[in-house]
Amino acid sequence: MAAQRLLELAPGAGFRIDGVDWVVDEVEPQHGRVTLVSAEGQTEDRTVSWLMHHRPEPLPEVVEVPGRNGRRAQPRTLADLTPLQLKHARLRAEHVREAVTGFREGHPAKARPGEPRAEYDPARTTLMERRKTKARELAGLDPLEAELLGLRRMSERTLIRLSAPHVDELVLACADGRWTRRRTGRVVRPEIREAILAVRQESVRRSRMSMRGKHRLLHQYMAERFPSFPTKDVPSCDTLSRIWREWFGAGGARQRYLATAEMLDDTGPRVVVHRPGQVVALDSTPLPVKLRESVFGEPISVMLTLALDVYTHSCCAFRLTMVSDTSVDVAMLLRDVMMPLPMREGWGEEMEWPYPGVPADIVADFAGHKVAGLPFFAPETVTTDHGAPYKNHQIVQAQDEIGCNILPARTMRATDKSAVERAFGSLKTMLLEHLLGFTGTDVADRGTDPEADAVLTIGQMEHVIATWIVRIWQNHALGEYAPSWEPGGHHSPNSLFAASMHQGGWAMQIPTPELYYKLLRKHHVMIHRRRGVKILGLYYYDPVLEEPRFQGPSARGGRHAARWVVRSDRRDRRKVFLQDPDDHETWHHLRWTGLPSEGEVPAFSDKTVEALMADVRLRKLKVLSDTELLRPLLEILRSAAPVDQWPTQMTRKEKVARSRLASQGRAAASDRPPAAAPAAGETSPNAGAQESAGPSWPRDARTVQAAVDADLRRRREGLDQSPQAPQLLDNALRQRSLLLLPELDDDEPGDDT
Repeated sequence: MAAQRLLELAPGAGFRIDGVDWVVDEVEPQHGRVTLVSAEGQTEDRTVSWLMHHRPEPLPEVVEVPGRNGRRAQPRTLADLTPLQLKHARLRAEHVREAVTGFREGHPAKARPGEPRAEYDPARTTLMERRKTKARELAGLDPLEAELLGLRRMSERTLIRLSAPHVDELVLACADGRWTRRRTGRVVRPEIREAILAVRQESVRRSRMSMRGKHRLLHQYMAERFPSFPTKDVPSCDTLSRIWREWFGAGGARQRYLATAEMLDDTGPRVVVHRPGQVVALDSTPLPVKLRESVFGEPISVMLTLALDVYTHSCCAFRLTMVSDTSVDVAMLLRDVMMPLPMREGWGEEMEWPYPGVPADIVADFAGHKVAGLPFFAPETVTTDHGAPYKNHQIVQAQDEIGCNILPARTMRATDKSAVERAFGSLKTMLLEHLLGFTGTDVADRGTDPEADAVLTIGQMEHVIATWIVRIWQNHALGEYAPSWEPGGHHSPNSLFAASMHQGGWAMQIPTPELYYKLLRKHHVMIHRRRGVKILGLYYYDPVLEEPRFQGPSARGGRHAARWVVRSDRRDRRKVFLQDPDDHETWHHLRWTGLPSEGEVPAFSDKTVEALMADVRLRKLKVLSDTELLRPLLEILRSAAPVDQWPTQMTRKEKVARSRLASQGRAAASDRPPAAAPAAGETSPNAGAQESAGPSWPRDARTVQAAVDADLRRRREGLDQSPQAPQLLDNALRQRSLLLLPELDDDEPGDDT
């Protein structure tokens, strides 16, 4: 007789019964039951005796079960229970321990007052007696009370079964299995799965539509691709909505962003941050508080740029700018990350350097001042957004100088900079919304007049934010941002930085002051002997340029051979900086040649020049070069002196013909009879032409004769009138005297007195 093959009932084993393939999904040996899943997804619970009577045939390979592959449940824990369920499980475990040991806690050392009770005393009773007593005690409870406490079905057999687990697993074994029932998921047929994926692909491409519209597209796909599929088996709209949420998420994004994110590849390796400075996130946002430029200045809006260490969530550095941040502001912010923060006025000892491993006195000796409790380090990777200041070539230059990698965040991936975004929200809720001049998140949330409430200046706000970061932010509990090596611990940015110093050490690197010059924009220029250097259209000069070593070309080679490197700060165009070729730690400040003595001209930047040129363009005062003015100049010359009339371009025959025409014109003008003289008061229409033709003796003779006739006529008219006698001398004196009183008129009444 051949030996029969043993049947393996481990989960995942497959066998065939009456021509149907089955897979063992779950085995409960304590109950003698097995959960089977067919190839079509059908689930059945059978006993071991049923399997023995049906003679299953083992399969060499495991049968793939649709909808069940990869959904193996993880072991349940006490964390899966609600607080009320956990109390019920612990109460049941106490009854089981009392039945086994006679004590609720399971050990005489942990005996409660009055324990052990007489009926549960291990010195007087046996284990079976205690179990029977406990079963009778629980059976005598009020049905409602037993139902609420979960003790209604606690029989003697249940007490025996629950006595087997280990003491640590007893509470979990006493928990009702229905509380943590394994989710089997939904069994979706292959046709429906294909249709749902097709509708998903189409809905991403189209405009945003409702779930009802997607459900109709699902029906259309099933009707055209699978005509024989029963319509009643197509999922309803509610079922499709639940499946859609399980497979693709909530889908609350806008359609434009959803389509963009769908095209991006998100299968790259993930970065695990495990030390300070490994990843530093930079971002800018408008400060939601109105400030004043000065104490009596007008209300203004400023930009806040923040640098946050992703591992410790420390606000390493920040900047407030009245205008949008530029590339030089970002470069200086990276420099601030590497510099220790000095103690400010009003800060106490509790805000000094608190981290163990490196005493505060040593850090102060290297820094040259007392250092506040804020981490500083050289960043390795800097994550930014896609703004223009972060893509400037000056940022690339700063990246090379500092030795870090500046990587823009992935498009449509807010998780790359989620830490700094959350920091902005915490700053607003913990500090900014309590200050005067707070504008709110939106214009609709704005107060009556936040501009009038603005009282803080930019310097005061910078001091307030710095104090809040060192004293509040660096010491507050992070909550869900616990480190990977202690997920359940309570940590703050300061404690995380101190722990990292203890685990991996900390390299104290304080950059030199010359780092400021190295982060500025480069210009490769030649030095003019009298004018100095020309940077962006302005000349800069200093007496040091008169030294012989600066008179000739530079000794540098390479791409910019023989040129000097001059650096400029676009925020202040009044000075540029030249590094001494002999002493690299010395920098010479070259002042603008049109700049008077110190303090007379305020700082001006590239923005000032751009605003000036914009106003010039608005007024159409365009500055044209000689090349642009050449065309209108040629038009003027073409009308005034064409090339054909140049003497050098005319032949001798053409010159004789031109002279002949001029001579004939003069002869015709001399032979022409003079025009009649116009009457008095009239002007001849050709008077201008006659005057322009030059003097002629007939016209002059007529003019003289007319003047003589007019004088004789005036004399004859004067002789026809009778002569008048001259005025008396007395009357003349009376008229010119200033001492005489005016005479009274006849009609003016006199004085009676």
